Amino acid sequence: MRPIEELSDEIAAARTVLSAAARVVVLTGAGISTDSGIPDFRGPEGLWTKNPEAEKTATLSSYVSDPELRKRNWQRLAEGSMWEGKEPNSGHRALVDLEGQGKLHTLITQNVDGLHRAAGTSEDRLVEIHGTTSKVRCLDCGDTAPMEYALERVRAGEADPPCRICGGILKSATISFGQNLVMADLHRSEQAAMACDVLLAVGSTLTVYPIANVVPIAHQAGAPVVIVNAEPTPFDGLAAAVVPASISKALPLIVAA
Repeated sequence: MRPIEELSDEIAAARTVLSAAARVVVLTGAGISTDSGIPDFRGPEGLWTKNPEAEKTATLSSYVSDPELRKRNWQRLAEGSMWEGKEPNSGHRALVDLEGQGKLHTLITQNVDGLHRAAGTSEDRLVEIHGTTSKVRCLDCGDTAPMEYALERVRAGEADPPCRICGGILKSATISFGQNLVMADLHRSEQAAMACDVLLAVGSTLTVYPIANVVPIAHQAGAPVVIVNAEPTPFDGLAAAVVPASISKALPLIVAA
């Protein structure tokens, strides 16, 4: 990541691409939320780096097979969400501004923190490809409910609350390792990438598949790609503009009308 003051040419190039756009598809990853105080997963201060059990909890086979792991996870959640007190930053708000300009076609996020929704991105523009922590889902019958309902049960003494419909295992409505994406969401994302006139990738390493495929899909369909990320990505070579800067500082400059 370079200081924003050294990136005037890169920002200008990204602005030029966005200024000519009418149908922008955005893909966001953990990097857009770090300035809101939410750690990434595998960085030096990452959630999984500091707490390896958190990565184990995010693996479906471990979660299903280990009741004690589930109990510890529910207790951590009940004691306080990792998103508690976290607010959208200027990067999230810049994408709301892009929607206000009438340019945002679809915002695909790999994040489960709900900050795009909190910032004001419209529901019909948003694809939470890895799910959300705001709900729980039964792994057996698929019933969903607000996360807070499950946490109230934990605080009332249920260490591993089962589904009230079928008695199955409850889990946050996120996509864990070993769990399939919602195919309708993936199809919608890929179709959006084929139809866009710019693909803007923000705060993503672009190494998590299959959703990272939206970048080459858009490129092959003729849309220029703009990447805003602190570190290099595998697709920097095909991008029309790459901005290796703080997202909360760079993105408002790039999307400003």
